[in-house]
Parts: sequence; structure tokens; C-alpha cells
Amino acid sequence: MKTFGLIVVDKPVGPTSHQIVGLVRKGTGIRKVGHAGTLDPRASGVLVLCLGPATRLSEFLSNTAKEYEAVVRFGASTRTFDTDGEVTRRTGQAPTRRQIEAVLPRFQGDIIQKPPPYSAIKVQGRKAYEMARAGEEPSLEPRQIHISRLEIRSYTSPDLALIVECSAGTYIRSLAHDLGEAVGTGAHLAALKRTKAGPFRIQEAVPLPMLEVGFLTGKWEQHMRPASDALPELAAVEVDEAAVARLRDGHRIPSGGQAEGLAKALSLDGELVAILEAADEGTTWHPRKVFLEGRHPFPWAVTIRHKGVIVVKGYETATVTFPTGRQVAIADTSPQFVEDA
Repeated sequence: MKTFGLIVVDKPVGPTSHQIVGLVRKGTGIRKVGHAGTLDPRASGVLVLCLGPATRLSEFLSNTAKEYEAVVRFGASTRTFDTDGEVTRRTGQAPTRRQIEAVLPRFQGDIIQKPPPYSAIKVQGRKAYEMARAGEEPSLEPRQIHISRLEIRSYTSPDLALIVECSAGTYIRSLAHDLGEAVGTGAHLAALKRTKAGPFRIQEAVPLPMLEVGFLTGKWEQHMRPASDALPELAAVEVDEAAVARLRDGHRIPSGGQAEGLAKALSLDGELVAILEAADEGTTWHPRKVFLEGRHPFPWAVTIRHKGVIVVKGYETATVTFPTGRQVAIADTSPQFVEDA
């Protein structure tokens, strides 16, 4: 069974991203599953799921650009900046298309955006939406984002359909609210669909019902994609078995030239082995992240729970030295307890 790769899901409106993760864990039997950028329950579209060691790719995928189709509804503002929240201002008015076109340039390029009060951003250790639900006003710092494309798809008053291409960390709910403030009528987000996340487009995503059928029939693996698909911008470095062994143990490998920046190491059969970083003035590749299942590129970490007992967090091999000085060689891929006789 494949346990290392990606599943790109077309999430429907309704379930949370966490619920989709739970469904995939249950359907595949793989415990380690994560997503690379959450979607609100009312949003649909591309949700990238990372399985097994591919969860270590989430930091790369989460920071990639996104594309959305959004519907902004003018005439009312809400506490949550979407249709779920209490109406805080109702004008019942909608701007003309010309008025909208006049303010759109303000929201393109590098701009400063304040996140919505109902968001998962933490303020002094608490999530903003938890504070907002408790009647508090979370103090959220504005942040710089980038909107590279902001186009009108259609406008049938009071609903404005937009195409938005933006950087990670952009809140489309805030964009809708701020548009309403700019034209003076108030507005909120009425619908949202993510059509692209990093290199993955909605046309490539598997509809959730089809994935669920795959779980029932045992054919879900046909929807898995190689983990290397997440890194199309990185140059590929093919590595033989000897180089794989060195990378697995956290050792650098020769670059064969002047290495620069980051690259992805692929085994001879095309599987993602590691993300490499140029080192030693470009003469070697350093393993920044290693994806070999059941292995770890760094020295073993052991924790003494009580005298004579050491917990080994399993990767591959280790030599454990006990407080008495006795050494025991261990080879296992699962957590285990080793007791000193």
C-alpha cells in the first residue's frame, strides 16, 4: 500500500478541512495525514492533503500562491465578514460597476490587510475567533499581502463575482469587507471557491464523493500523486542507492558542480528522497528534509523515563548507552521501550 504522497481533493461546501483529513485517515488507514492550507467550511475547492512523510512538505505548500473565485455581496456588513455572521451594518445599497472598477486598483499589488476578527490567528495564545465568540475584540495586527490578479467575472447587483490570485495569508473575507467600505455600501463574502493552490488546479482535484468510493472499493490509491509534484519549481537531482544511504543518515553528497539554492533529490525510480540545500560553496548538497519512510536524518533522540528505562522514538537504527554503561544496538521502525537488565 502506498503511504507516501499527495491527494488533491475538491472539497465541497460544508465539512471542515479537519473533517476531510479525518475521513482520509480512516479511508486509507494512514495515521499521518495533514492539509497544506485550510479552507473554511463554507468554502469549496482545492484542498491539498499530504500523506505519510509528505506531511513535511506542508510548510512549502502552505506558503504558495492561491487562486479563488469569490462572490462579494454589497449592501450589508457582518461580524464574520461572511454570510455566517450577525449583520453589523445594512445599507441595502449596491455600487455601480464603474464605482467598483474605480476602487479595485487599491487592492492590487502589495497591500496592507487586517485579518477578520473571526480567524484562527492567535492573540496572546488564544485564537481570535474564540475571543470574538466570547464577546472580546481581538487586536489583530495588519499584515502585508500581495494580490497579483483581481478581475471582475460578472456583476449582477448586489453580487460581484471576482477572480483573485493572491499570496498565502490573504483573507478573501477581509477583501470583501474592505471593498464594501471603499464604495460606502458595506459588503461581505457570499461564496468562495479555491481554484488553485500552488501548482495544483481544480481540474486536477478529485471530487470528495469519488474519493469516498475509492475508499469503499479499495482503489483510492489511484488518486494519489507523487510527493515530488508539490515542488515543480525545484531542480531535480537524481541520486543512486549509495547517495540515498548517505542522505538517509543526514550526510552531504557531492553536487558535481556549482549547486545553488534548493533542489529535490529523486531516487532512480523517481520517488522523492529529500529536499537538498546547496552547501560548501556549492560543492555539496545538504539534506534539509528527508522523506524516507521509517528513517530519520539526524542522530537518535532518547529520553530516560526512569532509571534503567529509555524510550526510543523509532526511525531506523541506534546504539543506546544506558546509565550503567551497557550498550544495546536497536533496529526498529516503531516506538519501543528498552529496559536495562
